[in-house]
Amino acid sequence: MQTSLGGNGLRVAVKDNIDIKGLNTTAGSRVYLTEPPALESATIVQRLLATNFQIVGKTKLHELAFGITGINDAFGTPVNPRFPKLIPGGSSSGSAAAVAASLADVAIGTDTGGSIRIPAACCGVFGLKPTFGRIPRDGVSPARSSLDCVGVFAQSVAQLEATMEALDPHYKRKDSRDYKLGLVTPHGNPEISDAIIAAVRATGLPICRVMLAHFDSAFSAGLTMIEYETANAFRDLLDSSLIGDDVLTRLRKAARITAEDVRIAEVIRKQFREELERAFETVDVLVLPTIADFPPALTEARADRSAVSLTKNVRPFNLSGNPAIAVPLPSINERPVSLQIVGPMGKDDVVCAVARQFEACFSR
Repeated sequence: MQTSLGGNGLRVAVKDNIDIKGLNTTAGSRVYLTEPPALESATIVQRLLATNFQIVGKTKLHELAFGITGINDAFGTPVNPRFPKLIPGGSSSGSAAAVAASLADVAIGTDTGGSIRIPAACCGVFGLKPTFGRIPRDGVSPARSSLDCVGVFAQSVAQLEATMEALDPHYKRKDSRDYKLGLVTPHGNPEISDAIIAAVRATGLPICRVMLAHFDSAFSAGLTMIEYETANAFRDLLDSSLIGDDVLTRLRKAARITAEDVRIAEVIRKQFREELERAFETVDVLVLPTIADFPPALTEARADRSAVSLTKNVRPFNLSGNPAIAVPLPSINERPVSLQIVGPMGKDDVVCAVARQFEACFSR
């Protein structure tokens, strides 16, 4: 949906699960097509308009922001501009594609289980999931989440940080220095692992290896929390004929998650947070692949429901709440490679400073 609001600064596109006054918020679903326009803009939209950003449109997404391929048969699936045979990634598919295609300088997305970092990785752009709670979520669907963060896509770290300064008046850029990197193992696809290790070494920054014993359980617990909270948010849609089959199937499955499942997930959340705190006593940031394998082709993603494995390296940090950024690296045989940098709680500025150092090493 194209529009033009605000000043003459950076052009920004906004994911269509975020309210803009006077416009309908569809959340990528036919269910909400007949809903009245938003009466107020989300706080983040107000802050962008107050700082001279130009809103150029709202972007498509995986329906209800509940999917990671970006495929949406009701509204159309955004084309991945740099890798057109591959999925754009979701759920913030349109935001990543808009930046990759230079339709916008930056874009706003949301990230509950990788929904900024995965499409950023698939489309070859930067994508930041800030520290949980740092950016206001009023006017965002779903309204309640213990995982979801509003964040930013950009073609450069400078533009990303300029947007963060607008979204959070307390955000200040950090100078680059010899930050110590903790290389998280294991990685995944050997080609991607090798590319990540080479990129880390190319920066010349000090490195050590880090093992996270609760990493896999944090992935599973994160999935439990996402499905539980999303099912509760959209419980009134479980019998709707307007919801896409893929999302409806997931919602109905998610509705069976029990209070005991959630209790166990919360225990794991606490354990994983404590493990990360210990890790950050010896390193400044963690580095690992954003996605552990290459994104699938659109045809493969439609036929295979295992795409959730793409969230293996990103979902744990939604559970913990730590800031994390996807950084594009040189592609391999026309397939994207992306590095994820994760920082301590509240250290979004450090994460971006390290991303700047990687950016300086590689031309895209």
